[in-house]
Amino acid sequence: MESFMRCLLTLVIVFSITGCAKDNRAQVPRQAQIAFQSDRDGNWEIYVMDADGKNQYRLTRNRAIDGTPRWSPDGERIAFRSYRDGNTEIYVMDADGRNPHNLTKNPARDSEPAWSPDGERIAFQSNRDGNDEIYVMDTDGENLLKLTNHPGEDWRAEWSPDGERIAFFYSRPANYEIYVMDIDGQNQHRLTNSPGHDGWAAWSPDGERIAFQSDRDGNDEIYVMDADGKNQYRLTHNSAIDWAPRWSPDGERIAFDSQRDGNMQIYVMDADGKNQYSLTRNSAIDWTPRWSPDGRRIAFQSDRDGNWEIYVMDADGKNQYRLTRNRANDESLDWFDPAFAYTAEPAGNLR
Repeated sequence: MESFMRCLLTLVIVFSITGCAKDNRAQVPRQAQIAFQSDRDGNWEIYVMDADGKNQYRLTRNRAIDGTPRWSPDGERIAFRSYRDGNTEIYVMDADGRNPHNLTKNPARDSEPAWSPDGERIAFQSNRDGNDEIYVMDTDGENLLKLTNHPGEDWRAEWSPDGERIAFFYSRPANYEIYVMDIDGQNQHRLTNSPGHDGWAAWSPDGERIAFQSDRDGNDEIYVMDADGKNQYRLTHNSAIDWAPRWSPDGERIAFDSQRDGNMQIYVMDADGKNQYSLTRNSAIDWTPRWSPDGRRIAFQSDRDGNWEIYVMDADGKNQYRLTRNRANDESLDWFDPAFAYTAEPAGNLR
């Protein structure tokens, strides 16, 4: 009996050890993570790391270009663009890099995947009909639907937070304008009407407003308007470039890129344009701010160390530190935090 108990105890210990020694790639992340693209292995591939820069590992492995990773709202999958088939296609894979498959499958250029808030569909832009238009499909590539049909170019599909509308900008010969439409392509209407270029639409978290960039006053500035295009007003006022607005998760602040100090730096302001100040201050380029889902930190890319690396800082600009460290380029980052992931319980809500 004593011998049997020793054997049983040994088996329990062995199973406990092997159960803990799981393949890191086989786990859907349970903590905040950042996906990004890097050419550290000779070509552009997709990597993931913890939000503190630890546990960096490679998700894609081929000789072509893989880039612009975008987490699904539930964090189970990542959409990305890939050139592995000889042209740019949209792929999706599990969050551990397994099961990659081509969703678009055509000889044209398909890019800029954007998940619907419920994770059921992916909008993207494609020139398969000769010019860039906005399309939508299920996350398995089925039920493809062309949403726009204009002689110019339609770019950058942006889902409203409730998943009921899509904003985009339309490039005409004279200028760019921002439009909005239902998710089936119906009820398209123009929100901006200026002689300048209006683009880079960003929905506020409550879906009530849209921030955007415009050069209608002679240089690129940040503007905001109601979601129906009314009450357009200018938030930034200087002779340099201000662009690429990003709302904080609580809708109280907007981060953006600015060249007002001679080189591109990251600024933040209140949603009404007040209290503008620089978060980064150095002679290099710091840009593409991305708020953490909890709004407490901002990740960004910088060439302050001679190549593009990913950094993170507190939302007030303090505690800046480098997450990636190599001689190659790391960029195009996207956050995921399971504490703020989409869940179907209760149905249709974000938590």
